[in-house]
Amino acid sequence: MTDTHMPKDKGLDHTLKLLDEAYRFITNRSEKFESRVFETTLLGEKTICMVGKKEAEVFYDNTKFSRKGASPGRIQKTLFGEGGVQGLDGKEHHHRKEMFMSLMTKEGLKQISAILQQEWEREMERQSKEEIQVYQAAKYVLTRSALRWTGVPYQESEIPEWTDQLSDMFEDAGSVGLSHWQARRSRSKAEKEVVDLVENVRAGETKVSEDSPVYHFAMHRDLNGELLDAQIVAVELLNLLRPIVAIAVYIDFLILAVHDYPEKVSQLENEDDLQHFIQEVRRFYPFFPVAPARVKEDFSWNGYTFEKGTLTLLDLYGTNHDPEIWDNPDTFQPERFQTWEGSPFDFIPQGGGEFNIGHRCAGEWITIDILKVTLDFFVHRLSFDFPEQDLDYKMNDIPPVPESGVVIKNVHLK
Repeated sequence: MTDTHMPKDKGLDHTLKLLDEAYRFITNRSEKFESRVFETTLLGEKTICMVGKKEAEVFYDNTKFSRKGASPGRIQKTLFGEGGVQGLDGKEHHHRKEMFMSLMTKEGLKQISAILQQEWEREMERQSKEEIQVYQAAKYVLTRSALRWTGVPYQESEIPEWTDQLSDMFEDAGSVGLSHWQARRSRSKAEKEVVDLVENVRAGETKVSEDSPVYHFAMHRDLNGELLDAQIVAVELLNLLRPIVAIAVYIDFLILAVHDYPEKVSQLENEDDLQHFIQEVRRFYPFFPVAPARVKEDFSWNGYTFEKGTLTLLDLYGTNHDPEIWDNPDTFQPERFQTWEGSPFDFIPQGGGEFNIGHRCAGEWITIDILKVTLDFFVHRLSFDFPEQDLDYKMNDIPPVPESGVVIKNVHLK
């Protein structure tokens, strides 16, 4: 039985309300119940929702929660892929996660930063239009950068298709109807192409650098010393490529912040300033709404009972806007990160917990470096104006990019 102290959302099912309220679903009820933990029903299943720093600490306790079976099947078939690292736990998760973390070296991050700088310069030189939509340009730049960095061979003529396939996986991951099926088709097609690549690399028919992530993943062995199934390698390689392209969402918000807060932009004098600005972009604007998990074994915490197998959602956006953590959370203040202590549980735009042993996103360092290079490029290397446009975004869209995609004009390299 559910602990009687846990507030419960009345009604048979609240899936439609979740779709309608999206990023504010949990926070709205947390405020209504005056509780950081409550029970609701989603897709006919009892679901516990949590928000806050202490709640994140419990949620990312691997003895209490498991990621296995937590993500809906439609998300696995579009966003994550089936059999990927996000759905693993224990030693298997740690071993697979290390495959990703081994790429996050200073040299690896320096390499992708240099590639990105080149691609932004090429994209702006390539653009002949009067106006440029930042979101679309960013997706092309990030697709080229991701393919180059991972070592996936490609022709320039293939970039639009690669961009569309990788974009479909995160833009329509939670969609219904035709958009969802398009996302599934895009993932299936991309997985097949990468499976062929992996098998050709293993057979020596396709030559790639032995220092590249493609080679590293293709030759990775599991806990039993066996090569990973080529299908699983394809899923994990796409779990490198797709999140890099998804950073276009942050880039769109980054340039929106440049538009909305020019007084903060004028203060960007050094690398620390750039870092604080992009961290505030990641805190302030919506990206991932929630993280899912399931209760491993019955346990009690803070007077609440958590039953084995119960689906549990942690509110990422709500935690990043929690007034108990952040002063004036709904104001854009990059300077707040001058004194941030680096907790893995209060600032969780891409999930929380520890990098090496937990489920915190392995690509977070890449995200930060990509945004830092991009912000420096737009502020210090590029001259442009903002035309009049619709910069509103909807908090029930996932991802909620501005209606216009943020458009710039009169663009020139300095």
